[in-house]
Amino acid sequence: MREVTIPISDDVIRSLKVGEPVALTGVMITGRDAVHKWMIETFIKKTRQPQGDDLEVYEAIRPILQGGVIYHCGPVVSGLDTKQYKFVAAGPTTSIREEPYQADVMQHFNAKGVIGKGGMGPKTLKGCQEVPFVYFHAIGGAATYIAQSVEKVLGVYKYDFGVPEAMWVIQVKNFPVVVTMDAHGNSQHALVEEDSKKVLESLLSQPY
Repeated sequence: MREVTIPISDDVIRSLKVGEPVALTGVMITGRDAVHKWMIETFIKKTRQPQGDDLEVYEAIRPILQGGVIYHCGPVVSGLDTKQYKFVAAGPTTSIREEPYQADVMQHFNAKGVIGKGGMGPKTLKGCQEVPFVYFHAIGGAATYIAQSVEKVLGVYKYDFGVPEAMWVIQVKNFPVVVTMDAHGNSQHALVEEDSKKVLESLLSQPY
């Protein structure tokens, strides 16, 4: 398993290939639907004016995302009352919901990795080549195991979005993932979809 440290350089990103297992170490940030929508509307397309702590949060997350990683994750977190936060479960959530936003977010913040499950579509794959960045597939159904890779919760932003949708800044060590979309236009998910389509067409063409 290849060890990769966050922040990640463009050279390292371009050296990663589909199918390669990776252990990530460093600081990453979680972000799901609410976060991506907020980023796009407030700072990229600017269809809404910054409100409340928006600008403060933006300035705080920019250096984290520079060369950084966004994890599609709605964690289970203990210590909410005392603010002694600890990830109890940290499994990946389905990534395709962020397909309209992901490439633009990665480009804007110069982020280098996305972690999730299920893969993403052609717009994100094109962004992987242009930014560049890669998509890391995390193990579905292993939320407790993955949480063991989270050494420390460093902070949280946009807590008003709710615990699963907030941006949790976490320090991880040997976080296990597999590259399934790389910076060279390769997507394991697209291959699986294509093969599945062929099998389905074959089954449908058979006489009953």
